[in-house]
Amino acid sequence: MASTTINYSANTTITMDLGSLASSSTFTAGVESAEIDNATTNKYVDALVQGKVKVGTTPTANTTINIYVWGADTSLGTTAIDVLDGTTSAETLTNSGVLGAALRLGASIGVYATTSDVTYNVAPFSVAALFGGNMPKFWGLFVAHNTVAALNATNSNLFSFNGIKYDIA
Repeated sequence: MASTTINYSANTTITMDLGSLASSSTFTAGVESAEIDNATTNKYVDALVQGKVKVGTTPTANTTINIYVWGADTSLGTTAIDVLDGTTSAETLTNSGVLGAALRLGASIGVYATTSDVTYNVAPFSVAALFGGNMPKFWGLFVAHNTVAALNATNSNLFSFNGIKYDIA
């Protein structure tokens, strides 16, 4: 009888730079990651995303840092979602409805202190679970916050993922 075991890929950095990201009370201004292509190479059945974010000088307590995930069946270089084009960059969404429609909330970090330079860890979350149990062909992150103060200037490439496949032997 065949047995199935889980196979985790090596940890892969998600390219994005949150350094000095300004606060956005509506979460529409943030940073998008580089697009991750799951259609042509690895074809993972899921991906576990994890990371960390370092707040800047004197953030406001009881505020939030949100990590959104977008998914698409074509590269954003071909068909953008609002202003998201699959290239790591600062972006301001022109349609706030995109947050609930095209972007899924992967994690929300509650900022609990006004202490400067605190690093908040993001527990691993499943990308496939955000899209009904199926991995998008192309996906990426969009991070925004409302901590009032800009994030720490050294927040560069602090997110990563482990792709998941199953081995049957």
